[in-house]
Amino acid sequence: MPRFSVIVPAYKVQAYLHECLESVLSQSFTDLELIVVDDRSPDACGDIIDEYAALDARVHAVHLPENGGLGRARNAGMERASGDYLLFLDSDDTLTPGALHAIADRVRETGEPDVLVYDYASTYWSGDTVRNKFAELLTEEGPAPFRLEDRPELLRVLMVAWNKAYRREFVRSVGLTFPPGYYEDTPWTYPALMAARTLATLDRVCVHYRQRRRGNILSTTSRGHFDVFDQYDRVFAFVDQRPELDRWRPVLFRRMVDHLSTVFTKRDRLPRGSRAEFLRKARAHYRRYRTPGAAVPLRSRLRHTLVHFGVHRTYRVLQASMTVRRRTHKAVSKLTRALRAAVLQAHYRVQLRLPLRADRAVFAAYWGRGHSCNPGALEAAFRTFAPHVRTAWIAHPEHRPAVPPGPRHVRPGTAAYWTALARSKYLVNNVNFDRRLVKRPGQVFVQTQHGTPLKHMGLDLQERPAAARGTDFAELLKGVDKWDYLLSANRHTTLTWERVYPGSYETLEYGFPRNDVFQRATPQDVARLRESLGIPRDTVALLYAPTHRDYRRVQRSPLDLERVLRRLGPRYVILARAHYWQQAPLVRQVPGVIDVTGHPSVESLCLASDALVTDYSSLMFDYAGLDRPIVIHAEDWEAYDAARGTYFDLRASPPGAVAGSEDELVDIFTSGHWRDSRSNRLRAAFRERFCPHDDGRAAERVVRRVVLGETRLPPVVPLAERRPVPSAAASAAMPAGRPALDHVPPPAGPVLPVTDRR
Repeated sequence: MPRFSVIVPAYKVQAYLHECLESVLSQSFTDLELIVVDDRSPDACGDIIDEYAALDARVHAVHLPENGGLGRARNAGMERASGDYLLFLDSDDTLTPGALHAIADRVRETGEPDVLVYDYASTYWSGDTVRNKFAELLTEEGPAPFRLEDRPELLRVLMVAWNKAYRREFVRSVGLTFPPGYYEDTPWTYPALMAARTLATLDRVCVHYRQRRRGNILSTTSRGHFDVFDQYDRVFAFVDQRPELDRWRPVLFRRMVDHLSTVFTKRDRLPRGSRAEFLRKARAHYRRYRTPGAAVPLRSRLRHTLVHFGVHRTYRVLQASMTVRRRTHKAVSKLTRALRAAVLQAHYRVQLRLPLRADRAVFAAYWGRGHSCNPGALEAAFRTFAPHVRTAWIAHPEHRPAVPPGPRHVRPGTAAYWTALARSKYLVNNVNFDRRLVKRPGQVFVQTQHGTPLKHMGLDLQERPAAARGTDFAELLKGVDKWDYLLSANRHTTLTWERVYPGSYETLEYGFPRNDVFQRATPQDVARLRESLGIPRDTVALLYAPTHRDYRRVQRSPLDLERVLRRLGPRYVILARAHYWQQAPLVRQVPGVIDVTGHPSVESLCLASDALVTDYSSLMFDYAGLDRPIVIHAEDWEAYDAARGTYFDLRASPPGAVAGSEDELVDIFTSGHWRDSRSNRLRAAFRERFCPHDDGRAAERVVRRVVLGETRLPPVVPLAERRPVPSAAASAAMPAGRPALDHVPPPAGPVLPVTDRR
């Protein structure tokens, strides 16, 4: 008896069926049967199903003699099912990697509930993925399992069959089956949730719900939408047979009215000439099942009035007036924004005619994010080594908490913002400022960049359209022409920048200021950071930081972190950090995996970790300066190199052990290769090549050269004499009585652990 029976009905989905079935059969959890029902599909679905059945014994093909619709196809699948739990998957949707493992673990943790509700995300033909807007209702906090009356808000989650796992014996005992017709999920899901003695939730996206460009069957115009009345008749009949469920009548009544009004107000649902008939039937259902007691939100009262009184003409008048009001408001807002922009540009032109302020400097990073990266380290160094210069930091309001005391906060797009750009002598950024910036004589623009380049950058992207994404290279070079200084960490970076960003600037190959903290931090700093992140004592913390894939529209974690951690064992924890373009977490609420995507300081994460696991992120070049183990996961190197282009083969010159698959990655850690002598030699060579100047004084050298005009700068500390702070694991491994670190006294002036890159 398999753990799961996954039932997939198929009808006219030949273009999507392969992807759907592969998403099930490629799951890391294999104790399943896949029952695929050919609902007499006129295309190649039947042949595709038979091909899979011939190749994999877990696939069972069911061919119906005639087309019966989604409900009957699912029933046919249930008749063949033998698993402990039933899962339904529409044939144009997919399971996410690791979904069945997560479902199996949650079912076990919550004592085999009758129904487990998990999350989904809508995926669009454009490549966008949007998570269910009621995801917060699926929290795993609180007791589990539970009954519906303990968390009635679950009824707000999309009422479909495919976002739940059902214990098969529970389905049989209740007598649940799918009816024919449209909206067949309605008389299945409501009874299932109300009758379940035990429920549980899984706060994880397990299904990708495909939103087709032309919509699904429910978005077509048909009299089939009248089936909704029969479906609610079935729901209330189910309640009639079970008096203990009477308490749900008010909720069901409100949900029914919401549903009927939605069908009526959607312009593409009902055929011409049938709207009045539909409204009459809706009014009859309103009177038949009316049950006071469920509060109606203010936003829904107009719709309830529509159904109650059948006043569709009055409703349309009100709806038209609301549309006019909304469009008028939109037009006024657009005009207001245009006027504001014109006023601000006029203000900027005036400020450009006023004298420069030699004692002012303005900083920004990553298009208005918080105090971070090389500009963040330089801003702190300005206050230490050039205290006569007053600093300001440009950041959007949501990032203001990440700006430390000291610099003045400036909000982008305000009068203060344009004043700062017009009159500050020093401009510092790791990307370009607003393209409307006018570089004045006497202004000094320090372009810091945000990483050592492995992937192609600048003009090299002209032959990489997938990565360039419509970059205006002429505009890019106009920005380069405004630079006075460009920072570089090593010779490789210098040679690359001067070729792909040709300009008249001066390159300062001084090291990256953001890495100064690695030479200044103490073991006490590391211990404090680990405690603040919730890293248990005596565990190995792996910082996992994958980069962005230009060849993928949908970004996802290249690793199944839950599976990796399960194989590594309880001695390990994973700090999971998504690329800054991908603000969604890499994984949700997995024990031992700490989501640090939103943490303001990636340097702090580096200091708190014992090793870095990455693929092609520039973070590896900075982390090498810490002299801690680095493991490269290069499973898709060929695809990444083909889409983005790279400056050298990372597999041939890595900073440590290289894994070509998830299994190899696990083996590297379980065998100890991640920190053996070979990995140490590789890291030493990598560090010598890419970290020659990262000695803790890069920011000081930049300020002395650019602001103070000094030419005799602090000499670079040789690699052999540097003592970056050791990891917690390395400190614990040192012999008793020996100091954890022969720490070199830090250079004068603090360097804050700030940045967010890759």
